[in-house]
Amino acid sequence: MNQIFSLNRIIRENVKRLVPYSSARDEFSGEASVFLDANENPYENGVNRYPDPLQNQLKKRLTQIKGIAPDRMILGNGSDEVIDLLFRAFCEPNKDNVVICTPTYGMYEVAAGINAIEIKEVALDSNFQPDVDVVMNAANEDSKMLLLCSPNNPTANLYDEGKIIKLLDNFPGVVIVDEAYIDFAPGKTLTHKLDKYPNLVILQTLSKAWGMAGIRLGIGFACEEIIEVLNRIKPPYNVNCLTQAKALELLDDEAKYLNQVKEILKAREELNHFLNGLSFVKKVYQSDSNFILVQVDNAKQLYHLLLQKGIIIRDRSGMAGLENCVRISIGTKEENKLLCESLTEYNSKL
Repeated sequence: MNQIFSLNRIIRENVKRLVPYSSARDEFSGEASVFLDANENPYENGVNRYPDPLQNQLKKRLTQIKGIAPDRMILGNGSDEVIDLLFRAFCEPNKDNVVICTPTYGMYEVAAGINAIEIKEVALDSNFQPDVDVVMNAANEDSKMLLLCSPNNPTANLYDEGKIIKLLDNFPGVVIVDEAYIDFAPGKTLTHKLDKYPNLVILQTLSKAWGMAGIRLGIGFACEEIIEVLNRIKPPYNVNCLTQAKALELLDDEAKYLNQVKEILKAREELNHFLNGLSFVKKVYQSDSNFILVQVDNAKQLYHLLLQKGIIIRDRSGMAGLENCVRISIGTKEENKLLCESLTEYNSKL
């Protein structure tokens, strides 16, 4: 356990003093038939009432799936909102800093910029793993958060659990492990470490494996004290009623979710094998996600060729350490077939 972490030390002073906004739905709980407390339109149309500000029904269902109590969970308008809440809760603008391991998810840097927080970048090693000593050397007393994306986007790999544990034991601030793609690495989540590490925040999402990218629903797991801080500063109705209802509907079909994950993992291995047989492919990186990072001879040329075929991949060659690398998501069987046909055609012309 981290002996130097103090939640009280890293919470911003203005957040400690903040009296949160109390909505009408915060002040009432129970059953009623006449609601005259929130200045709503009284004529029923399915969305005329404000949503549950704490999403209690949805959290109850997520507890059944994830095994984590509702009071250790915060829901947001995508994980991006939870990331922004963490910056606003713990990082003093123009004073504090956060540490990120690059290359990684670009929203960390954007959120830092919006909140006027310095970024200390530490390059991942040659295996796309964080170097614990380098990370700790980069941190100082003003380092309030360390952001780790595992499985990492865009490199697709899980971080070694032992390295994350060492950082949890030694980093002076909050360690945020972004597990957006964890469903594609079954059994590898770090949620079982939440009881031991009060400085651990885990982010997950329903956008990827659960197929709900369009409703924007992210999840943060942490100790009760951190969740209380985040609930204090979040907008009162940050997850709308349509999102809550659709999530409950789709979460009811776990068999479909499990089958789709199984199909994606199977297709990932098939695509991996296919890519390794192409002459222009220099390296196919290990993937624990629903996408594959591939180093090719000419990333921009490949991107534009596929674009002409109506197939869009992601050119990541502009990121340090990812020269001539492209990121390819796993599609349906038909989409993967079209991709492979186009790549075969490209390969034959070289």
